Amino acid sequence: MSDEARITELEIALAHQNRTVEEMSAEMAAQGQRVERLEKTLKALVQRLLDLEESAAPRPEATKPPHY
Repeated sequence: MSDEARITELEIALAHQNRTVEEMSAEMAAQGQRVERLEKTLKALVQRLLDLEESAAPRPEATKPPHY
């Protein structure tokens, strides 16, 4: 195999690797956005659940027992 053929093969391999890295980078960016949306949704759901718990079952007031 000549040096020129080896260099051509290396350039082809490098081009494929560069494309793969770019695709993976784009996918990781998209996943990061999905994670941020899911975290925001989770926080909203937790707050909504806490609000529902407060409105559904009000806490009893602290009063003295009748034997005092």
